Amino acid sequence: MSQENVEVVRNLQPTGVDLALVFRDEQTATALTEAATPFFHADFESAFVMPAERSSHTGFDGLRTAWIDWLTPWESYRTEIEELIDLDDRVAVLTRDFGRRKGVEPEVSFRGVAVYVFSDGKISRIEFHFDREEGLEAVGLRE
Repeated sequence: MSQENVEVVRNLQPTGVDLALVFRDEQTATALTEAATPFFHADFESAFVMPAERSSHTGFDGLRTAWIDWLTPWESYRTEIEELIDLDDRVAVLTRDFGRRKGVEPEVSFRGVAVYVFSDGKISRIEFHFDREEGLEAVGLRE
């Protein structure tokens, strides 16, 4: 079952798409929610874990709200998968994120970890760690 979980995450994890456009556009966000719904528990939790702050949200509405909040200062924002790690009932996605702030030309990047937690064959929680080391520690891995 864990390899199946990895494939589910690979297909759900947005890669190379401007997330600022995706989450801000109601029609696109609704279409993505409808496509992803079969892979999630209705009351799944998403957590945004940053060095000085942590927030938790429920369901797709909460996930979208959290992403819109995170994306507020960004003109564009995309993520690339560096590696997927099978952790049995969890899948860790090592990411490299790229963003350009409003009114600023150079793009910045950082390395994070998204952790998808499965129960009963569906995603019950996602943690977005914006600090790679913190994320690896959270899942018991060291880089």
